[in-house]
Amino acid sequence: MKRPARLFAVVLMLSVHTVTVAVEPVSEASSTAVTVPGFSWDRVPLNLHFGKRTTDLTDSEIDFVARHSRLICLEKSHGARVHGSTEAGIADTARRVTARNPDAKVLFYFNAFINWPGYEAFESYRPEWTLRKANGEIVKHTSGTPRPDPSNAEFRQWWSDVVVSANRSAPLGGVFIDALPQAISPGLAQQVGDAKARAVVAGLREMIALTKRKLGPDSIVLVNGLRTTDFREILDWDGIDGVMIEHFGAFRTTAPEDLKADMDSIAIAAAKGKFVVLKGWPGFNWLDRDMMRRPHAELLELARQRITFPLACFLVAAQTGSHFCYSWGYTDTHGMLDAYPELERPLGPPKADATWQGLTATREFEHASVWVDLANQKARIEWQR
Repeated sequence: MKRPARLFAVVLMLSVHTVTVAVEPVSEASSTAVTVPGFSWDRVPLNLHFGKRTTDLTDSEIDFVARHSRLICLEKSHGARVHGSTEAGIADTARRVTARNPDAKVLFYFNAFINWPGYEAFESYRPEWTLRKANGEIVKHTSGTPRPDPSNAEFRQWWSDVVVSANRSAPLGGVFIDALPQAISPGLAQQVGDAKARAVVAGLREMIALTKRKLGPDSIVLVNGLRTTDFREILDWDGIDGVMIEHFGAFRTTAPEDLKADMDSIAIAAAKGKFVVLKGWPGFNWLDRDMMRRPHAELLELARQRITFPLACFLVAAQTGSHFCYSWGYTDTHGMLDAYPELERPLGPPKADATWQGLTATREFEHASVWVDLANQKARIEWQR
């Protein structure tokens, strides 16, 4: 995933371009059908998104993943140290998970705008596909990692072929495409000029559509992402099945209006035939060094205590196909492979859309009643069985 702490400047630049949109609730009946294989309201629809880089997942971890989620994304460098590459590491875990749960869709992680290392495919990557400024200087992510140039047609073919090859060589269900906002943000034009920035975004649109055409309709293309009212334009891009809201209630999007905008985006996406993954946070993250010095058990207890508010927000806004994701980071040690009692309970389908009064909302499910107050960041979930 992105490195949020390093994107605050971009967010601040974007704030001057934000347009507030009034959103009417979109009912399940009026929404365009969103097809997510294996989706069910039987309990909270859960997306597990993580990587384990140093060792293979244990059999018990594989069993946990297979039991708890039908939509799984394995991050960059997953299993690379053990299997020699990200492709091989993801493939091995996908085989083990789908052997236990044939309904699971395991997604291949591939970044569209950062050349993260660890992929065997980069052995065939060409230097001329790297994005450069007018003076020839390489454009880099804040980590120092070079960015590719999606305006190059050969790069688009290569990138899409890498995704397809990974999906053909393992029981994968599609791809998670990261970093779209980093290309769309005004900061790119400041580096490469307006014309080149527009060409990069146009190339990304074509690359995603091309990848979807090659993968076929049964594979999922999930992209990152939305943030409050920013980047909603990607909901109109071809080839995208789902979009992640990565920073819900975190990384400077904690204001009530930000929370409401993210929740509104779920309905907007559903009306356009796309599902949303909402990533919740427990009030801390892996970048907080002091917190990360605490024992895992202590962090997990805090995460369990704090899940109610982000989960209630998700349930109030969820549409058919929506998935909830929750942890304090993106590795196996960040709470993604731990159990939360609320995620084990029977849920059942919603009885109706949420009822809003200002920034307070309620919603009824077959086995749960949900209440949220965005202004005061309070919530209740009353489980009925």
